[in-house]
Amino acid sequence: MNLAETGIRTVSSPTQAMPVAAARGIEAWYVPSPLVPMIAVAFTFEGGAAQDPDGKAGTAQMLARLLDEGAGDLDSDAFQEALAARAIELHFHAGPDSIGGSLKMLVKHADEAIRLTALALAEPKLDVTAIERVRSQMIASLRYQQNDPGVMASRRYFREAFPDHPYSRPSSGTLESLAAITRDDLVAMHRALIGRGGLKVAVVGAVEADGVAAMLHQAFGSLPESTPLKPVPATHIHDLGRRIVVDLDVPQSVIRFGLGGVAWRDPDFIPAYVLNHILGGGAFTSRLFQEVREKRGLAYSVGTSLTSHRAVAMTWGYTATKNERVVEALDVIGDEIARLIQDGPSDEELQKAKDYLTGSYALSFDTSTKIANQLVQIAFEGLGMDYIARRNDMVAAVTQADIRRASARTFADGKMLVVAAGRPVGL
Repeated sequence: MNLAETGIRTVSSPTQAMPVAAARGIEAWYVPSPLVPMIAVAFTFEGGAAQDPDGKAGTAQMLARLLDEGAGDLDSDAFQEALAARAIELHFHAGPDSIGGSLKMLVKHADEAIRLTALALAEPKLDVTAIERVRSQMIASLRYQQNDPGVMASRRYFREAFPDHPYSRPSSGTLESLAAITRDDLVAMHRALIGRGGLKVAVVGAVEADGVAAMLHQAFGSLPESTPLKPVPATHIHDLGRRIVVDLDVPQSVIRFGLGGVAWRDPDFIPAYVLNHILGGGAFTSRLFQEVREKRGLAYSVGTSLTSHRAVAMTWGYTATKNERVVEALDVIGDEIARLIQDGPSDEELQKAKDYLTGSYALSFDTSTKIANQLVQIAFEGLGMDYIARRNDMVAAVTQADIRRASARTFADGKMLVVAAGRPVGL
């Protein structure tokens, strides 16, 4: 098969990504990039840490860390040596709602890279020795993090925000849950998550469409159909308006705060995204940066982001300040949210936000790896292949009415759930 037979034309822009299908229903988004003899692949499977068994948080993340610790007839050392000998970069990761990976290789080593990826996904060894080594590494990391106020604040925030929900459990587990995970748990998690049914793939690089189809079949064709996942019920942030202290003997408190959000798949996401940029998403121009850092010197950094999970969306914020100034910093943050609820941004403020967000979007696609990661995330969210081409027009079209609607849905009455790790005075 050649390109003429497929009807696919060669392009070099991510806005012109195209589908390429292989056998067994596998499909990828593909962007040719012939200038450098490299190929970047990103892939993700539906289901992640939210699928961890009760009492065994960290199972999905442990599985992700074990996938390249030996596969097929290769033990861990042999597998890693095979990657290193050809400068193949293969990494796996797990989040709340997905498990996936990324692959980067020279074109001349593509066959071997795809072979190793296929082995890791379909036939991970999950040796007891490797399991114990990875378990020890994860436990050591958790023990170190027990003295990290940022980690402690984040963990407590999710525990309080989503009680009795899978999102309340830390993806990296706890000392107790990691100790309880067995090889059978990992085998069952692999069987549940690694399947063709929930697979999204993006391929960018110096390869033709028929070559992509062959790669897809070789890398993922031997995977089984996915089994049904455990349902993850929709949830919301609990205890808005509450302020919680995690007692740590440090001179500066690390703060995490959150309130409502809009999911990436929601029609109001783009207005909410512009609104978030104005509040705290702009690195140096946001209201929080100006009011908290520049005018008052309360913190070195402060910001917010929109977080979109399968079962909840939220506006997630962070800062850190001296223990005696925590209340003042939170009051300033609350005042800025209240001002946006009451008055909205000025027309000039809104226009500047839109200009920045449209002008900077191309920076998300300045490498093949970035393009692949962006494409697979867009596919995972079900936004459509033309999303990249539409995105800037949607941002530019946001009006004050859109901002008011997004504000009502995200900020509501302005109440936040706040967690401060440290010894804040007066909180």
